[in-house]
Amino acid sequence: MRPILAIALLLALAGCGPEEKPLAAAPFNTDIPLEEVMAHVMDPAAYAFWNGTGTSYTADGETDLSPKTEAEWKRVEDGAAMVVLGSNSLMLPGYARPPVADWYRHARKVSEIAKRAKDAVERKDTAAMSSIGIELDEACEACHMQFSPAEESPAAKAAPTP
Repeated sequence: MRPILAIALLLALAGCGPEEKPLAAAPFNTDIPLEEVMAHVMDPAAYAFWNGTGTSYTADGETDLSPKTEAEWKRVEDGAAMVVLGSNSLMLPGYARPPVADWYRHARKVSEIAKRAKDAVERKDTAAMSSIGIELDEACEACHMQFSPAEESPAAKAAPTP
């Protein structure tokens, strides 16, 4: 009888430890309006990447936009990395727009493409950067088509087109 009592006592004591408290919600700050997140984070970051990809055609001829210096490579890589992080921020509570599943799908797609862009910059693969830049533009445009910005921000109006 004693072994059964000892086992019962051990089982009872096992449940007497400190009670685990549920984790508190992360203290996200989403006080910056979505339009400003786009104007101050997403747009400048995307253009930092796009401005280092492809070719510019003018009356004076063609210009290869690929980075030439380490500082230029860093600026283009920083842009791609910020698009990844900015896209993740768009999925925080407070920014998602209905239908939320579509919002998350668009944000994840932009984030995944931007990560591939960052990887291409790290490899200094200008051909991949150019084609990924087109993909990124199309993914951003698809999101904007479904979730039309209320009014284009002054920063977005002033930003050069890719």
